Amino acid sequence: MTELFDTAVTSLLHLPEVLDRLAAADGDRRSGGHHGAHHHGHARVHGLGGGGGAPVDIVETPGEYVFLLDVPGLSKSDIQVTLEEDRVLVMKGGNNNNGKRKREEEEDGEGCRYIRLERRASPRSFVRKFRLPEDADAGGIAARCENGVLTVTVKKQPPPEKKTKSVQVTIA
Repeated sequence: MTELFDTAVTSLLHLPEVLDRLAAADGDRRSGGHHGAHHHGHARVHGLGGGGGAPVDIVETPGEYVFLLDVPGLSKSDIQVTLEEDRVLVMKGGNNNNGKRKREEEEDGEGCRYIRLERRASPRSFVRKFRLPEDADAGGIAARCENGVLTVTVKKQPPPEKKTKSVQVTIA
């Protein structure tokens, strides 16, 4: 009976992780793996699959694009931001223990066992990819992580100057 109870409790302990994976897979299936920002009539930043893990807010200002991701518990060394070919911004994060809670028997004390385990000891890994618009400045990307929020800022290139051409009018 005790073995059956332990197996049931262990399965229940991992249930939130299983449900998160199922919800992420369902969201990818429903959206076709396409996570883009809503820009009232014109899509500027296009999501490219890899939507697992960290929800993102994307803000466009007159001078920049700002990506905001919740990454509680991750340190600077756990996060990687890169720009790939074709203006693809990639944000990755995670740590080495695959999001599993470390349970040390010596800390729990003699005869203690977990009854419910809902908190994550560490955040799971994530990968988010977005194709940046033509006006994004590849040299103007900055990232900072503060209070569990990753902020990636991409400067916009100034719009090209409109060249006016004077045409001489001849009178016939």
